[in-house]
Amino acid sequence: MLAKYMTAGVAASALLATVAFAQTQTPSATTNNTSTPAATSTSNASYQGDWRTSKIVGLNVYNNNNESIGSINDLLTDKSGNIKAVVIGVGGFLGVGEHLVAVAFDQVKFVTEPVASTTSSSTSSTTTGASNSKMAPTSSAPAKTNPWYPDHAVFNATKDQLKAMPEFKYST
Repeated sequence: MLAKYMTAGVAASALLATVAFAQTQTPSATTNNTSTPAATSTSNASYQGDWRTSKIVGLNVYNNNNESIGSINDLLTDKSGNIKAVVIGVGGFLGVGEHLVAVAFDQVKFVTEPVASTTSSSTSSTTTGASNSKMAPTSSAPAKTNPWYPDHAVFNATKDQLKAMPEFKYST
């Protein structure tokens, strides 16, 4: 009885394997006009200088006086994928009580260098949200910029001006 089940299992496996092999396509010389994912993919080098949107969301937003005015909550795109607006969250604590405003993408400037500190300190001349105790006190070299995302964004407005703007609401 066990031999019957073993024979039936091997036969079924052989049938399934032949069906799977029959479905694989072999490239032919006459059908070289079709594009395959491997032919259309590009290497990472071709995207050098482009930024990851997942890293832009959450960036701190400063005004021209280096005052923190909020953070980027979302990027709004059109149907072709072009970024049209930036949603900035102003005020609140951990997202509670936050006022969302949408501003045109071309009005926001992205900066790769860290924000210059307005306080006089002997340990560091930048503030990027990290505490100065994590930095080596003898290091005076500038922070290396990341090619995949900017350090912060700049929008020329105060917190009060942003809070006075119409609130952005997601339609459902």
